[in-house]
Amino acid sequence: MERKNTNPQQPNNNKPNGKMFKFNLSWIYAIILMALAGSFLFSQDDNKSKEIAYSSFEEYLLQGFIEKIDVYTGGTSSPIIEAKVIEDSSAMQKVFGTRYKEHEKSRMLKVRIPSIDTFSSFIHTARDEKAFSGVVEYKEVQNYGMFIYTLLPVALIILFFWFMNRRMAGQMGGGGGGIFNVGRSKAQLFDKGDTSNRITFKDVAGQEEAKQEVEEIVSFLKNPSKYTELGGKIPKGALLVGPPGTGKTLLARAVAGEADVPFFSLSGSDFVEMFVGVGASRVRDLFRQAKEKSPSIIFIDEIDAVGRARGKNPNFGGNDERESTLNQLLTEMDGFGTNSGVIILAATNRADILDKALLRAGRFDRQIHVDLPDVHERKAIFNVHLRPIKIDESVDVDFLAKQTPGFSGADIANVCNEAALIAARKGKSFVEKQDFLDAVDRIIGGLEKKTKITTVSEKKSIAYHEAGHATISWKLQYANPLVKVTIVPRGEALGAAWYLPEERQLTNVEHMLDEICATLGGRAAEEIFLGQVSTGALNDLERVTKRVYAMVAYFGMSDKLPNISYYDSSGNSGYGFTKPYSEKTAELIDKEAGKIISEQYERAKKVLKENAEGHNRLAGLLIDREVIFAEDVENIFGKRPWTSRNDELIALNGQETPKENETTALEKENNPEAGKEKKEKKKEKKTVELEQQEKASPNQK
Repeated sequence: MERKNTNPQQPNNNKPNGKMFKFNLSWIYAIILMALAGSFLFSQDDNKSKEIAYSSFEEYLLQGFIEKIDVYTGGTSSPIIEAKVIEDSSAMQKVFGTRYKEHEKSRMLKVRIPSIDTFSSFIHTARDEKAFSGVVEYKEVQNYGMFIYTLLPVALIILFFWFMNRRMAGQMGGGGGGIFNVGRSKAQLFDKGDTSNRITFKDVAGQEEAKQEVEEIVSFLKNPSKYTELGGKIPKGALLVGPPGTGKTLLARAVAGEADVPFFSLSGSDFVEMFVGVGASRVRDLFRQAKEKSPSIIFIDEIDAVGRARGKNPNFGGNDERESTLNQLLTEMDGFGTNSGVIILAATNRADILDKALLRAGRFDRQIHVDLPDVHERKAIFNVHLRPIKIDESVDVDFLAKQTPGFSGADIANVCNEAALIAARKGKSFVEKQDFLDAVDRIIGGLEKKTKITTVSEKKSIAYHEAGHATISWKLQYANPLVKVTIVPRGEALGAAWYLPEERQLTNVEHMLDEICATLGGRAAEEIFLGQVSTGALNDLERVTKRVYAMVAYFGMSDKLPNISYYDSSGNSGYGFTKPYSEKTAELIDKEAGKIISEQYERAKKVLKENAEGHNRLAGLLIDREVIFAEDVENIFGKRPWTSRNDELIALNGQETPKENETTALEKENNPEAGKEKKEKKKEKKTVELEQQEKASPNQK
């Protein structure tokens, strides 16, 4: 069935293979070049002539070698004549010389004459002497060629600038851009009533404290008099700080969706340009637009691209263009002028490298920390991202939240999307629990490489190594609880073990020592049960070394160097020292680190020897099944007698139920009757409960 076009304004262009004719600007250049080349070649071939002096022309004419003359008048220079030589080989040989055969077709001579009068008198003399009886034609010169060759370079230059202007306009986002508007701001404006891809605070889960802070900013703009009646001032700026993927940009987009004011959004790199002075010009233009539409919000994503501390550039002397842009930004945020009604939001994950003048009060009055979500916040984030996904009853959100420690909001969104893709790849109509587990495994460890061939001895070594980790982590109280162990290669790893990290707020010495011991369990198992060690423990040794040196040099947790930290959390040391301690102290740090590692390695071997039978059973089970879970380890070693911190938090959170009369500040402002309605419902509920108690009281007595 052929589909017909029903829109009269759009013609139905049915082309073969569905291809449409598209115009390309490069065709103009090709046509111009072809026209120039063609005119040059044709003029060379058809009008090939020899230019001679006027005296030679007179001689040839008197000898009877010329049969026709064309005189061109009207030009700006001296007149030119074109004379045609008679078709005689001897005459042509005398006129054109030895290369006369090249001129056999045209037989033309080109001569510049002193004047028309001189030429006319000479022709009359030649006719009287019977030396010339040919035709003389006088023609008006048409300087089209000269006009084209003069105008063409100018036209090409104009065309080049027009093309560059269009191209720069496209790179700058379309209308308003161009080479003459390079100093204009690139900010994207979300104005009132713009509902396309609108995000509200309902789409932001977790990070309740950060969300409350930005909700208050929206409240400032909607009802400023409420906060200024007591003499307070609206904050000028707020800086969102946190690791990548935690939702800083999402919070800003939610502010744009909730605020009924213009919202200017751009990146810090948008100020950076190859032209000098462009960054500062764009800053001025941005704030000018924001002032014109005040009250308004400016959001600068990745502000560290332009807000890096001045004078800290590794290139000696710094970047003058970036620093001038930063100076202009500082002036606009809190300079001599006023920016009433303009609030600046910014986001970065490198607040430590920002200029101190940018972080002072009066510019960014608030720093809102957006950290990685805990188990409860991950559950709320999962609920948001699971809305558009078709899931079945096997999916437990609490379980998924516990299985993704250390995941950011972006990682959780990726897990949900990857699970949906895996389910679709398997032809399922719903996304199941196993699909989410496969998605988590793929994101953490990479794709399974079942085609990678390993020998029996290699497989045994990997199984004993991973079983060593699993055994010690199960037997030590503060080691992370095991979830899954596999000897199927994933990514660059030949085997892997998944744990549930205890998301502690504070970590003490026992916690760190147990984790170090469990990490060394793989190398210890190889030495005890196989009598040799392999390079498979490289990643374990690297992690252990970094952690032990942190204990000694940063946290002051060693016997010989207690309560001393050589860590600079600001990253802005004012001294040029490579390390803030002597060589003798460095040797002491090395000795203390080596002592801790050797003690925990011996401890790991002791735990494995005490549980040798269970470890060997676990390794054999791994060789047979390639993948084992926490239930299999529990069947061998018994249940762990300790409760994990995540379980304690979930138990505590389960006791707390949200109150019915809770209403956010923003909700009260948007709907003042919301709180009253909830109070009335609560009164009605109490009345019903009292009536039920009165009815039930005779039976109870």
